[in-house]
Amino acid sequence: MKQSLQRFGAGIAALALMLPASPSALSQSAQPVSTTQNSRSAQDAASQVSNTPQGGYVLKMNGELVLTNVVPRDAKTGEVVLGLKQSDFSILENGKPQRIDTFDFETVDKATPLNEATVSGLAIGATGPGSKAVVAKPEELRNHRLIVMFFDLTSMQPEDLDRCVTAAQAFLKTKMQPADLVALVSLGDTLTVDQDFTADKNALINEVGVYNGTEGQGFALGATANSNQVEDTTGYTPDESEYNDLNTDRELYALRSVSKALEKINEKKSMLYFSGGIQRDGIENQASLRAAINAAVRANLAIYSVDTRGLQAIGPLGDASTGSLRGSGAYNGAALGNNMQANFATQEVMGTLSHDTGGTAFFDSNDFATAFAKVQHDTSAYYAIGFHSTNPARDGKFRKLTIKINRPGIKLEYRPGYYAPADFRHSGSEDREQELNDQLASDLPATDMAVYMDALYFRLDENRFYVPVSIIVPGSQIPFVKGGDKDKATLDIVGSVIDEVNRPIGHVRDTVKLNLDPNLQARQKNIQYTTSFNLPPGKYQMKFVVRENQTGRMGSFVASITLPDMKKSPLKMSSILLASARIPTKKTNPLVRDGQEYVPNISHVFRQDQHLYLYYEIYNPTREKPAENQPKGSKPGISLLSSLELIQGATKVYETPLVQAKSINVEGRDAVAIELDVPLTGLKPGQYLCQLNVIDDAGGSFAFPRFAVLVKQPAATASAAAPATGTGSE
Repeated sequence: MKQSLQRFGAGIAALALMLPASPSALSQSAQPVSTTQNSRSAQDAASQVSNTPQGGYVLKMNGELVLTNVVPRDAKTGEVVLGLKQSDFSILENGKPQRIDTFDFETVDKATPLNEATVSGLAIGATGPGSKAVVAKPEELRNHRLIVMFFDLTSMQPEDLDRCVTAAQAFLKTKMQPADLVALVSLGDTLTVDQDFTADKNALINEVGVYNGTEGQGFALGATANSNQVEDTTGYTPDESEYNDLNTDRELYALRSVSKALEKINEKKSMLYFSGGIQRDGIENQASLRAAINAAVRANLAIYSVDTRGLQAIGPLGDASTGSLRGSGAYNGAALGNNMQANFATQEVMGTLSHDTGGTAFFDSNDFATAFAKVQHDTSAYYAIGFHSTNPARDGKFRKLTIKINRPGIKLEYRPGYYAPADFRHSGSEDREQELNDQLASDLPATDMAVYMDALYFRLDENRFYVPVSIIVPGSQIPFVKGGDKDKATLDIVGSVIDEVNRPIGHVRDTVKLNLDPNLQARQKNIQYTTSFNLPPGKYQMKFVVRENQTGRMGSFVASITLPDMKKSPLKMSSILLASARIPTKKTNPLVRDGQEYVPNISHVFRQDQHLYLYYEIYNPTREKPAENQPKGSKPGISLLSSLELIQGATKVYETPLVQAKSINVEGRDAVAIELDVPLTGLKPGQYLCQLNVIDDAGGSFAFPRFAVLVKQPAATASAAAPATGTGSE
């Protein structure tokens, strides 16, 4: 559950129409990572029956259970009313009655003590190596009080951290009950589950003490690396709105990640969220805030926000962390009003999180004991009610819940409502962007549409490579729409490059608008997108996600690439680029020769009326020994020999003439670019094994790489490929 906010640039992107690919002829590096189809949820529609083309029937069920907890209290005494039945309650969603499908009552009075037992809720093995804690079974969690203590270390000053740690330890020592199971989570440099749910008081007290250094680990002194606090001593304050937006998103994403991890536990959960305030800039962070609330509601998690700054004396001149005022603001009340408004703004998000999830926010108090008592009080006994909404719309709108009871003198406590799930059509731009980023970070591939990818490399210098990345989407999977005399569609593309230690090295985000002539028959071809990265030698993992913006279907592809350290290689050679087309361009990169850019053919599928172009580079070729009569100051020559053989079965059916390079032809990079052109007119349709012969005659080194190609008959109504352009992100 690590969150990362680093973003880096990519190179130029391009888009082109290519010939249909044969899945069986895709190169080995371009095979899909998974063929498992993600099944669509049965939650997409309410129960309905529709005729199928075959005359049968398809039953679509709404399987999304909405759970809410209800605490009925005596209006006079405040005690929980026991012995209520399902028939005593009625529930309405936006004023419309709903049928109660599940009903349960849980109370800590019936809890079976789990002495030093750890339950597998958030993490496995969080109690450390050698732990002999007994893992509780799901049925043993019934009637227990599950509490998550979340310490947002990124937002707290040292004195705030000391205050909340002291309060937490006091609760664990004196107020924690046998029915309580507590987990510890912290957000510092990363989101970390420091202790899974456990009843072991000593383990919890020791782990909480790590946050402010009151419990040492090994020979460590002071605070541990869990905290990334820095003092604010700036006299000049720049515009930090963008930074605050990103930091707020990071905090809200962390809350959502914890909520999602808790979804598998059916019992009610409570989170004590210790924070020094969350800064929000207008309507920014709205998508991440709603996502955090939705995840908590779905996980049956109530958030109790605690402002660790406590009771503050806000002065008109500010505190020592801000620069001195100028003008009359300190004397007319404007500065004081601004300071108070800024303080209230940092509490607004915390209050929203608590209110919308059924919790309580605790502000402007130095006594945190009331927060712990409130959590225990609210979760001592409750009724869990579940229903399936009769509203099938997936519009993402807020739905108000109203719960009634047919007995007088009872006051009900429950959350006010929830946000309905949103399909792609009803989602906003922020939600759509978040959906792309979520899929990019997901370990599971999106397989709603096929995506193929391949990456090559060409050396720029000893420590840097140019890495072109090509992505293909079959045109048959893109729902083009008519726009005037054009076929139109829009693709969103997002990609990332991760190094061996899981650091983000490169990032690309692009929206490609297709506006194509219908004569190009784009639905029968492939859409090819190309971008590039500049990377040092090493091993990398690349992942790209493509979404078409008519229905929101997505596909993803993950591939690994190794950029070699060529210092010790006898024959320093780039990737071998196969192409069936070259397009005019004014760009300058290793794929451009004489104003023509090679378009990689990653499927290795060609037609008889095309040419098979091969392009590769040799770096630092060995120099020949100078001749005795060679003029002084002249550079020794080189001798590179290349040819291509096409083999079918055990028979060599074609071989290109031998090409010899005697001098460097890529200045500035000490490279020799070699181009081979194979007309395919005389070859029969079928699959061929190609062997490229590369010999450095002066150095005595050689390479004989092999690859497969498929040659097909010309299309009956073949149209020329009409490239379109897209822009990459820098």
